Amino acid sequence: MQTIHTDLIILGGGIAGLWLLNRLRTQGYQAVLLETDELGGGQSIRSQGIIHGGTKYALNGALTQAANAIADMPARWKQCLQGNGEVDLSSAEVLSEAHYLWSKGSLASKMTTFFASKALKGRVDDISPQERPQVFQHKQFRGSLYKLNELVLNVPSVIRALSTPHAEHIFKVDKNDLNIIRDNGEIEALELSSKQLRLTAQRYILTAGEGSEDLLNEWQVSQPEMQRRPLHMVIVRHSANLPVFAHCIGAGSKPLVTITSHPTDNGEQAWYLGGDLAETGVQRSEEAQISYAKKLLQDLLPWIELPDARWGTLRINRAEPRQSALTRPDSAFAQPVANGIIGWPTKLALAPDMSDQVLNLLTEQGIKPAAAETDIPLPAPQVAAPVWETLF
Repeated sequence: MQTIHTDLIILGGGIAGLWLLNRLRTQGYQAVLLETDELGGGQSIRSQGIIHGGTKYALNGALTQAANAIADMPARWKQCLQGNGEVDLSSAEVLSEAHYLWSKGSLASKMTTFFASKALKGRVDDISPQERPQVFQHKQFRGSLYKLNELVLNVPSVIRALSTPHAEHIFKVDKNDLNIIRDNGEIEALELSSKQLRLTAQRYILTAGEGSEDLLNEWQVSQPEMQRRPLHMVIVRHSANLPVFAHCIGAGSKPLVTITSHPTDNGEQAWYLGGDLAETGVQRSEEAQISYAKKLLQDLLPWIELPDARWGTLRINRAEPRQSALTRPDSAFAQPVANGIIGWPTKLALAPDMSDQVLNLLTEQGIKPAAAETDIPLPAPQVAAPVWETLF
């Protein structure tokens, strides 16, 4: 059996793992990434692509810890998209330079005052009727509209931008062929029996999202634990040229619905619907969820027609470190376990924060680049296709 030694092995090829690979290799580490399926094939490709600045966590009229933890992320991503950030995303596609927040009617004076406050300066801007996106320029629109400093990205293009520069260090492995060899609680090696290949590293970093649970179980590690928070997303594919990137807010502290628009391979558009619709929708069947979504859009945007509309739903789990009462974590997460590190970004926008935490842990542990560059005889994975291309 051939043994190959490298500095760091990342297990999991979503945006968090790919971002980390870029950061590590920039720091001089001989790092490789292993993926058992397609790049971004879990939560990443199912993301709406919004780089949140935390405003949606402040809909109760106060800045929360979650809102503050994510506040700097849009600026960091923008630097990367301009080609002068910590990773190069200059080849990635921006679908919208801003996300919007609208209400069906007038906002309560408390919220209007809060959005205009110094606390949200730079995050929320008023917008004139002439500057409104097309969907909100209709004479029937009577609500309030704000512009948020939050990008919306084409997620497959982000995956390609992160994976292309380091393609020779990204490998596909058979999940059933990957064995974690343990020694006194540590990972001694990763073995691929059919390839007669043994991979060793100074540190093994798990960024596999929901897949990290199986890896932790195989490693026989009980802490940290993972939690799942399910969503039942709705997709409507249509031929209208009407991009929408917005949260609709009601009386509660969560958006009633979050809409993003995505190009399809044949020139159509797909509206991707999340927010409270997706959270409460986990209790509904596909048929009931579609019916509920149709009524919701009719109520919120009654002037909109979507020609050739086809509807579908998608159930996904947000994989995160376990919290009390299964609440949402406020920030990204990285924890050392023996000679491994377990990471969950908890949100697309926080992938840079998770990489920061991993790099800090490696520095604290005195892990420095040491391995020589070596060719690994394994194939490369493909980038996952968007859900609106595979569902319809």
